[in-house]
Amino acid sequence: MGMEPPTISVRDLGLGAALVSCGFELRATERDVSGRTHFVFANTDELERAVSDYWADTLRVNARKYSDNIKMLKSLIYGGR
Repeated sequence: MGMEPPTISVRDLGLGAALVSCGFELRATERDVSGRTHFVFANTDELERAVSDYWADTLRVNARKYSDNIKMLKSLIYGGR
């Protein structure tokens, strides 16, 4: 039986949409005890660089794809309630 790769959990909607827009696979969504949704991605060096670039405001994504992915993630958040 193979081990699952480590994951990273992201609560920020903008960051989650940016990562999906860059082609990172959204593995799951999870809710914490307060009801906040977390977006789960496989943790790789490439993903960590993208997260750093996002917070440094140097990550570039397609604007329409980013907008579409914000809508998709919101539907996952609010559709599951």
